[in-house]
Amino acid sequence: MPKGFFNIPEVKNEPVLSYAPGTPERKELQEKIKELRAMTVSLPMIIGGREVTTDKKIEMRPPHDLGHLLGHYYQGDASHVSQAIDAALEAREKWSKMSWQHRASIFLKAADLLAGPYRSKINAATMLGQSKNAFQSEIDAACELADFYRYGVKCMVDIYEMQPESSKGIWNYAAYRPLEGFVFALTPFNFTSIAGNLPVAPALMGNTVVWKPSKTAVYSAAVIMEVLREAGVPDGVINLVHVSGPTAADVVFNHPDFAGIHFTGSTGVFQNIWKTIGENIHKYKTYPRIVGETGGKDFIFADNTADVQALATAFVRGAFEYQGQKCSAASRVYIPKSIWPKTWEAIEAQLKTVKMGGPEDFTNFVNAVIDESSYDKLKGFIDDARTDADAEVIWGGKCDKTKGYFIEPTVILAKKPDYITMQEELFGPVVTVYVYEDDKLDETLTILDNTSMYALTGAVFSQDRYSIEKIMDRLENAAGNFYINDKPTGAVVGQQPFGGARGSGTNDKAGSVFNFIRWVSIRAIKENFVPPHNYMYPNFLPDNE
Repeated sequence: MPKGFFNIPEVKNEPVLSYAPGTPERKELQEKIKELRAMTVSLPMIIGGREVTTDKKIEMRPPHDLGHLLGHYYQGDASHVSQAIDAALEAREKWSKMSWQHRASIFLKAADLLAGPYRSKINAATMLGQSKNAFQSEIDAACELADFYRYGVKCMVDIYEMQPESSKGIWNYAAYRPLEGFVFALTPFNFTSIAGNLPVAPALMGNTVVWKPSKTAVYSAAVIMEVLREAGVPDGVINLVHVSGPTAADVVFNHPDFAGIHFTGSTGVFQNIWKTIGENIHKYKTYPRIVGETGGKDFIFADNTADVQALATAFVRGAFEYQGQKCSAASRVYIPKSIWPKTWEAIEAQLKTVKMGGPEDFTNFVNAVIDESSYDKLKGFIDDARTDADAEVIWGGKCDKTKGYFIEPTVILAKKPDYITMQEELFGPVVTVYVYEDDKLDETLTILDNTSMYALTGAVFSQDRYSIEKIMDRLENAAGNFYINDKPTGAVVGQQPFGGARGSGTNDKAGSVFNFIRWVSIRAIKENFVPPHNYMYPNFLPDNE
């Protein structure tokens, strides 16, 4: 085909629709929810482009409506993981040699499909399968996933344009090769966009992928796969398997062609994965790339100049959007004693208006937590706080799993800064407040920095620029994404590259060139136009006599 330097279409963030009463998107989404609730689906694995079923079917039910059956997915075993690896390796050569603009076209089309004809379907699937309200689904499943794909193409081009200098008579250039082998994508339930991005980012760079979604997000994963196939992703490039984590790990991490993992999930699981890879390092053809975003114990820190109303709003949104099941959710809050009464008054006023229930009712702000194990864990922490002398439940705390896994937005007041819910990642609608003495700001910052193993997100609320700078400096390593006078959630692709360090992951910043560069192996090439014909250097010549 003709050659050229191709300019990609201008990349912008997908506009977020409001779903306000009377809007066409609200009506369309409501109709799509009814449509999906009226059918019962059976979801196969997709391996080498084939739909693969088994004799084991697992039920899918909305976390907020356990009496309703959405359908089933087919559970696989180790043989299916092996089949997926074989399919990925078989597709690798052809896919890796495809011109980059054709790979770009596929994922640009996928973004337009998500933003257009699949918008209501991906949102409805996320709402029903993961109990996420309409607006949270919109910013996640439709907009952020489309952003990941579009900005991913831009990142790919930006990387390819990174080239070395050349001296006279020499041409130097860098070739960005896909990794040698296959990439394993292990994705979480809480963000449909993350589930759709983790297998695609390596694929954009020419890699082929085995993808295992969370068992509690198979419903939306099937829609993502439907979009990718319609967009033109060739057979075998991304292979979707429904297997348990240990089953996948046993096959993947023992395979000689394992080349990398793209992971979002718990810190404990990621640490075990890292350990397993290390123990098996002698088995691999190459050193695998290990990219992971894990847990968080994200904070809000306020000083006594903070805008109380803004602080209260950040508190409610940051802690309770999507039931606190965000890696970035505000989970511990430090507020000075002088402004605590007014701050709590403002928070309480907002919490009194919060509605809880299924996401089909668009007026519900809080929905159900993802599954029974999460429910039981959270209820345990709340019950302990009710009877612990070092804590007090000052709001919410009611739990009910009669119909779905519902936990009220819960605020715990800690009487000591190292109370367990100030340290442990809870991943639910539970936030803990510690009220500190105004003259102990420095001491409290040190406590904050040392209390948790995590370092994902954090926020400072202050109207004093000197104080803001001081707090930012003191907490330099406490958060990979830091917010000033804003909640510590809601990173936007292309604007706030997301990721943290310490126990929160490798900080490779999803959706940025820092992440995409991990999925290539660089070959430096030098061409000498007029190479020397003699080994002698000038200094070897004798002095003139």
